[in-house]
Amino acid sequence: MAEELPERESMEFDVVIVGAGPSGLAAAIRLKQLNEDLNIVVLEKGAEVGAHILSGAVVDPSGIDALLPGWRDEEGHPFKTAVTRDRFLLLGPSGSIALPNFVMPPLMNNHGNYVVSLGNVCRWLGEKAEALGVEIYPGFAASEVLYDDNGAVIGVATGDMGIERNGTPGPNYTRGMALLGKYVLIGEGVRGSLAKQLIAKFGLDEGREPQKYGIGLKELWEVSPEQSKPGLVQHSFGWPLDARTGGGSFLYHLEGNQVAVGFVLHLNYKNPYLSPFEEFQRFKTHPAIAPVFEGAKRVSYGARAISEGGYQSVPKLSFPAVLCSAVRRGWSMFRVSRAHTMRCCPACSLPSGSWRPLRQGVPMTRSPKSRQIGATARLDAI
Repeated sequence: MAEELPERESMEFDVVIVGAGPSGLAAAIRLKQLNEDLNIVVLEKGAEVGAHILSGAVVDPSGIDALLPGWRDEEGHPFKTAVTRDRFLLLGPSGSIALPNFVMPPLMNNHGNYVVSLGNVCRWLGEKAEALGVEIYPGFAASEVLYDDNGAVIGVATGDMGIERNGTPGPNYTRGMALLGKYVLIGEGVRGSLAKQLIAKFGLDEGREPQKYGIGLKELWEVSPEQSKPGLVQHSFGWPLDARTGGGSFLYHLEGNQVAVGFVLHLNYKNPYLSPFEEFQRFKTHPAIAPVFEGAKRVSYGARAISEGGYQSVPKLSFPAVLCSAVRRGWSMFRVSRAHTMRCCPACSLPSGSWRPLRQGVPMTRSPKSRQIGATARLDAI
């Protein structure tokens, strides 16, 4: 059956980026800054940029300062709410203890950071990227990695359309598009299908510890003006989780009387009957939390996987022609919110020589040596 399928139509680019998150978009922007003649495409599975970004986040703006100097003087940027206060609570069944800030590690200090909607940040970055000439294709998921005859990655393909229930091509069958790139950047998210294929095929996790995962549940609420405290960043742990179950929770107060509430649960919990969603709902009934939601209206909600393995679980991030986004692969434990580490993108953090061929406009060859990309320790954030 595979031999009977029509040949894919293809498009060629200098760089193919999978995922229009902060990592992918910032990489596209940075590469265009290095060489405006580069032909760059970003694939995004969501219907629009930011559609699959589930985070009310606290962002360290140093990455944006490095990527887009002068953004603070522009109108319309999404960094509206500066952090005004950090609060840490240890929750018990009927009460709470506020922990003094001075006993917390320095990485928990959010002075100078911003409370943002990461979806809005991505939409803003998308506009910046398109203004530089980057092509962004929302609504197209990369479903397959493409290889040449020597097994080297040469691009990705979008999913086929018009497949019947039994998996065979239907009357409206359309083959997915092949997007061929001299470089491919994978920033598709935690446990992304393409990243898993590449890790398995090239043994990128050899010598690394197994990855650890959590689940993050988040809701966005519109609260009463009396309960709105823009700039307040509150983290908590303890109840309703027991001593054998790892996790925590947060409330981030944004502008416009909005509050992002989240609950994170490590997926190595011992109780097989535990329901993360029900624990999240119980958390919101705590006496220290419930008053915030009195008379409030839930605007949106969702859940997503979180990589939590830390440095020892990060697989090899680069190999000929391909670069993987690091935080997606497990560096999110360095800060409470992954956006804290917003150096934004692999391209922003690579040594100056790593992208020299693209920056200078030198034609790329297909030899592994000439296409090797070096990665460093301060990468994406999303």
